[in-house]
Amino acid sequence: MTAGFQIGILACKLVSAPSISGRQVTPTMSSESIKTSPVTPQLQVRRVAIDTYRENVAYLHRECEVYRAEGFQALSKVEIRANGKRILASLNVVDDDRIVSCQQLGLSEDAFAQLGVEEGHAIYINQAELATSIPALHRKIAGERLTQDDFRAIVKDIADHRYSKIELTAFVVACNQGQLDREEVYYLTEAMSSVGRKLDWREHPVVDKHCIGGIPGNRTSMLVVPIVAAHGMLCPKTSSRAITSPAGTADTMEVLAQVEPPFERLWDIVREHRACLAWGGTSELSPADDVLIAVERPLSIDSPGQMVASILSKKIAAGSTHLLLDIPVGPTAKVHNMPAAQQLRKLFEFVAGRLGLTLDVVITDGRQPVGNGIGPVLEARDVMRVLRNDPRAPSDLRQKALRLAGRMLEFDPDVRGGEGYAIARDILDSGRALAKMQAIIEAQGAKPFDPDAPALAPLSFDIAADRDAVVTSVDNLQLARIARLAGAPKVQGSGVDLLRKLGDPVAAGEVLYRVYAAYPADLEFARQAAQKQSGFQLGQAEDVPKLFVEF
Repeated sequence: MTAGFQIGILACKLVSAPSISGRQVTPTMSSESIKTSPVTPQLQVRRVAIDTYRENVAYLHRECEVYRAEGFQALSKVEIRANGKRILASLNVVDDDRIVSCQQLGLSEDAFAQLGVEEGHAIYINQAELATSIPALHRKIAGERLTQDDFRAIVKDIADHRYSKIELTAFVVACNQGQLDREEVYYLTEAMSSVGRKLDWREHPVVDKHCIGGIPGNRTSMLVVPIVAAHGMLCPKTSSRAITSPAGTADTMEVLAQVEPPFERLWDIVREHRACLAWGGTSELSPADDVLIAVERPLSIDSPGQMVASILSKKIAAGSTHLLLDIPVGPTAKVHNMPAAQQLRKLFEFVAGRLGLTLDVVITDGRQPVGNGIGPVLEARDVMRVLRNDPRAPSDLRQKALRLAGRMLEFDPDVRGGEGYAIARDILDSGRALAKMQAIIEAQGAKPFDPDAPALAPLSFDIAADRDAVVTSVDNLQLARIARLAGAPKVQGSGVDLLRKLGDPVAAGEVLYRVYAAYPADLEFARQAAQKQSGFQLGQAEDVPKLFVEF
């Protein structure tokens, strides 16, 4: 090895984190746990402003002496150390000095944030050891059934970023094609929930609500949480941002308040107000799930086993003891019919039972979007109108939220079965839910918002009915696509505002929905998609698809 470019050897020791004040923190690596031989640091870290979406990427110049001496290859896994910390990353080889010079090691946005040092800081790099779970991965690819220890090893390596995107894809596809049996789904869920931060609220029950997704505008969580918290139940709600949808709960809540408070602050908010509505990405709960989602979503893979493991691992890690699960059913929902919904329910119930989580599954109407708005500002408008008991509030969003909140309230041993709906309705009608929501918003950091004059994007166009008829079909997927093409969720005021719903009579020329966009290009993309396929079908009343609900 060329003098002046000696590479230190890392030996790290992860120690299980103790529970402190009812919370458990992620194991971290102290400087004492890193033992290195004396070295003279020669590479300096450079922040390469590229969003690689949950993948750590390092950039090394091809003419760098470290690259030549160590025999690195593009896409190989490397170990990077600085200031007592270490990360693993996939290596990209650079031929342009403007990206990184021969004396620098570049890091993508995610990798730079994880390492937590300033630009120019001394940095060490060496080849990473092969993930120990790779043989188990190969067996899964071959269609074999894996053991609990196999899944624990795989999940730990995934959470430690030891898998490349290619290996992650192979694992996701193998699990999807081979269809995990229910024991394997339990093994995967248990492994995912045990890696990373695990919360203990020292209270019972700790309740949560989750929908499997696929229904635009379905912002019931932002209504259920303040209702349940106003009743006095503990509901620490961490939610996701949109990946392929026009808005996630966190995106819509971000219109009203900050959603990324420091974890210690989030803990205090929950203790004081009995709830929060925050983004879960900063909580380090089931971190392997975040890595896997980055692969699953672009591939449009959402197999039942992986869905169950993803949802339940997050809830277990968050300290939930009771979960209400919403499975919408409809022609353009994730679940198309009642038999498939019942099968998915049984899988959720089996895994939840093995993990000691009390689960209540409800099958709901997924034939069309819930509420009127699709997109962060439009959905926030709908939520606040429901909380304010505004006559313009969408009745379907209000009713679904009340029914879900009622079921959650029945987790309270002092609430009799069947009484929850009336209690939830009283909390909403009395203004107590609005007061609780306002307290949560203020605690998280309020933003100015007027539901009577929401800050919608300035450009718009309408899609109108071409004849007198009845709305017989509303395509969730197409309307979500149109809203995203219009700019949602990145542009908060963009999206789709529904003026007609399933079963509504319409006259020729009446507006079905209005699309908002901030930029002419976005408006034109959305217009072309809507003109090609509006997402609405018109016909006779008897053509409206049958309703499947189980409240």
